[in-house]
Order: sequence, then structure tokens, then C-alpha cells
Amino acid sequence: MTRSSTQDSPRIHCLALILAILSCLLSGGTFGEDLNAPPESIERWREWKFGLFIHWGPVSLKGTEIGWSRGGERRGTGGTGEIPVEVYDNLYKEFNPTAFDANEWVRIAQEAGMKYLVLTSRHHDGFTNFDSKWTDYKITSPESPYGKDIVKQLAEACHSANLGFGIYYSQPDWHHPDYRTPNHSRFLEYMHGQVVELCSNYGQIDAIFFDGLGGTAEDWDAVPLFRKIRALQPGVVINDRCGLPADYDTPEQKIGRMQTDRPWETCMTLGRQWAWKPNDEIKSTTECIQTLVKVAGGDGNFLFNVGPMPDGRIEPRQVERLREVGAWLERNGETLYGTRGGPFERADWGAATRKGDRIYLHVLDPGTTQLSLPPIPEKITAHSVLTGGTVTLEQSGTGIELTIQGTGRAAPDTIVELTVESDMPAR
Repeated sequence: MTRSSTQDSPRIHCLALILAILSCLLSGGTFGEDLNAPPESIERWREWKFGLFIHWGPVSLKGTEIGWSRGGERRGTGGTGEIPVEVYDNLYKEFNPTAFDANEWVRIAQEAGMKYLVLTSRHHDGFTNFDSKWTDYKITSPESPYGKDIVKQLAEACHSANLGFGIYYSQPDWHHPDYRTPNHSRFLEYMHGQVVELCSNYGQIDAIFFDGLGGTAEDWDAVPLFRKIRALQPGVVINDRCGLPADYDTPEQKIGRMQTDRPWETCMTLGRQWAWKPNDEIKSTTECIQTLVKVAGGDGNFLFNVGPMPDGRIEPRQVERLREVGAWLERNGETLYGTRGGPFERADWGAATRKGDRIYLHVLDPGTTQLSLPPIPEKITAHSVLTGGTVTLEQSGTGIELTIQGTGRAAPDTIVELTVESDMPAR
């Protein structure tokens, strides 16, 4: 069933919301005036730069894509998946990830140099990875052999390790009987109720990644929903997939365009599938690092996805790939964390990041030895190659000419540091 038989659940979430609103008003806030996160929360999130995305659920038993491989009707979307709905919707009765260790997942993220983690609390298939009072189709169902709240375990592990914690929540729910039917308002009560639970029961949430498959704000009653979220989690950053612009854009499976006037985050898979796929083809270490650099050079964040196995472990070869990225960041992270993209546009040679009085040129093309860059108003007072070798530089009113010399070129990224005479303004 989808709606819980527990009669107290609407009263419980309404009471939590009323208390949050009263707290906001008593502290001098104006409830509902601003649907966006405060600038300091957005800035902190941008400085993190690199996060771990996790798509996981009972479908990992089949090794097929989460949500999309479910058979049956996809109201509002069309098409159908390869696993019969009666099979897919009963996988949770077999899903028993006894090797799941939230602290180990957090360690893997931190060893990869990631600063935050985002978990699928519920995908389009409707299965709920937390102890929701609104449904029995959940990880804590009496019919679930595992029976423990996954969101709770990960939230606690992230908070203990000082790793940012975010949740993915799909508004579409192909399992719910009222979704996109004449009774859609009942579905909205359910959906809002689950989001309020997530914002009430798991401590600080740093990011919410909605996934509305192109739905409008009216489809999700988004303005009242955002007001509820802001009353409970005033500092959370929210993406643009709930029919409202919200705080940041989310290009998917591609590097976003260079955009310095609005935050954005590329989400991308390490393999070819969001959920776990046996023998999936995974990206090389060079591709992982260069993708991160190109995203940062475009002024974005990078949310990099893995799909854990049915037993709860992240596949060892994926862990090793993430650790290789982390080892590179251990040496070179200062050129990415806390930076902004620019001041130069990305090009075939690579990308640039900047922070304070430093510019970092990430020369990704190993064949590039000479760079001709446009002029900047700041005077360059020093230059060096952080990854080995030397560089000569000439700056004039018409541009900057650099020549990288020596045999110390370091794959996958030769990093040239330029020091300018004063901190650079955002541009």
C-alpha cells in the first residue's frame, strides 16, 4: 500500500511545521518572504565543489536502472521498463544489505576528496529509503528483511564526520495510486508530508535535489512546499527541478556551460548507469579528474554518482577509482576548493580557476606548451608550475603569453599558478 494506515501522521507533520513557523516568527523572521537559501549557505556549498551522489534501492538486486526499469504505467512520462511491475514492486521483500556501513560510505567520499554526499531518499519508483509514516513501501516496512532507516544512518554518519549531507527526492512516484490522477491533490499531501519528515527528522540538511521530470511548480504545489522547507531548514540549498528556479541549476550527464552569474552543479555517473550495474564500464581516472577541473573552471560544482551493490558495499573497483581522484586532490585540491571559475573562458587547452590573488591555469592538453590569453586588469607579479617544469610569461595590454617548458609535465593536469597584485573581483 502507499498511504499509511497510521492516522496520526498528518497531525505529526503539521505540528512540526507549526512549531517551525512559530520559531521563525518569534525570532523576527518573515515566513514565506524568500524562497531561496541565504547567500552564505550558497557560498559554502559552492566552496565544497565536489560531492558524492548515491542512487540505491532494492532494484540493485536486478542490476538495472533505478525507477526506469520498472514495468507498468509511468503517468506523466510514458514508456515502461523491462522488469514486470509485480516483480519490481516486491524486490524490497528480498533487499537485505547487511554489509551496508554508513561510516564506510562517508570514509570513501572523504578519501575521494568530496565535501558532501547526496542520497536518493526516494526515486521515481516510489520506494522510500527512510522511515516514513506516509507509506509502507519503505525500507523499514515489516516486510523488509533489512528494516533499518538508511537516510538516518547516513545523516548521522555525515554529521559526525563533518561531511555535508543532502537528499535526493523524486516528486514523480509511479507506485502511488493518486499520482497524476484526478486525486493528485491527495498525492501532493503525501509528497509534502514526506518532504516535511525529511526536513524534520534527520538533523541539518545541506542540499535538496528534487527531480520533477520537467513538471511545473503547480504540479508540485512548489511555493507552499518551499515555504515549509525554509521554515524547517532555512539554510538548505535547493535545485531547479521543482518548477522554480530555486538556488542552482543541474545539468545532467554533461559538463555545464561556463556560468558565473548563477550557481550550478553537474551530476554525472562514474559508470553508465545511475544504479548499480554488474561489469559497468567506468570512467578512467584521467576522465574523472579532468571532468572535475572543467566543471570547476566553468564555475560549477560536480556531483559524481555511484550505485552501491545489493549487499550495501560500493563496488571495490569504483572505490579504487574514487581514491585515485582523492589522491590527486590531496596534492592539488587548493586549486579547486573554494575557487571560482575564470577569469579565462574554458578552451581546448583546459580551464582556469581563481581564488584571492591567485589564478590557476589547468592545462589538460599534454600537447599544449604555449598559451595566448586575453588581458586582465590585474598585474601578474609571480608565476610557477605547481606540478613540475617551468613557465615563462609576458603580460601586456593586449594579452598574456605563456610558454611551458621542461619535461615535468604531469598528467592529467599541468597546473600553472599566477599571482596577481590584488584580489580579483567576481566577473
